[in-house]
Amino acid sequence: MHSLSPFLFHDDEHPGTNYDYTPTVKPQRKVPKSPFKVLDAPALQDDFYLNLVDWSSNNVLAVGLGSCVYLWNASSSKVTRLCDLGIDDYVCSVEWAHRGTYIAVGTSKGKVKIWDASQRKMIGTMEGHRLCVGALAWSSSTLSSGGRDKSIYQRDICVKEDFISKLSGHKSEVCGLKWSYDNRELASGGNDNRVETLTGHIYRVLYLAISPDGQTIVTGVGDETLRFWNVFPSQKSQVSFTLGT
Repeated sequence: MHSLSPFLFHDDEHPGTNYDYTPTVKPQRKVPKSPFKVLDAPALQDDFYLNLVDWSSNNVLAVGLGSCVYLWNASSSKVTRLCDLGIDDYVCSVEWAHRGTYIAVGTSKGKVKIWDASQRKMIGTMEGHRLCVGALAWSSSTLSSGGRDKSIYQRDICVKEDFISKLSGHKSEVCGLKWSYDNRELASGGNDNRVETLTGHIYRVLYLAISPDGQTIVTGVGDETLRFWNVFPSQKSQVSFTLGT
């Protein structure tokens, strides 16, 4: 027997049997107001042009602190120091490869160092930039790096050359890089208020994300808007809105 009533139903044919048809209300999820873990991060630079934290697919968090890169294993809570660049250099960016244990480290001297974190062994050093390397993005074995010298270098870790191509177009520091999901297109954001090759922001473009279908880029920074760009099809479109209103 079925009833849409929210009240308790009594079965006269079976005395003593009650059916409660009160709709089940799921309890609301409570979001903690305090973090469940706090890690000390001395020498973590207060500079939003740098990208100093990245979480790997193997559940290991990499953090650039001054001249060092530290690894925190979220499964075991073990902390290890991966590398130390020395007193005359400091870490500007860290980026894990999508799979495996390789991690790229961008330095203030314009170099990109590739490490195998599982062996704590440096695989190689790539040059090209003249200034700080603050943006990194992997696409399979290809690593893109963007720097304060306004340039972007494409690197293949499987070849000996420092880079396989150089991209120019930004008039100021490259702050963000993001590959599309099909690894066919690279979006770059810079301190010249541009997402290459898109314009529209009146403040610095520091944040980039690409939709799963690889067709849309969302950008946002100091103008307190998010702009969506339909860039990879032939037609470009732009939408902006403000969150929290």
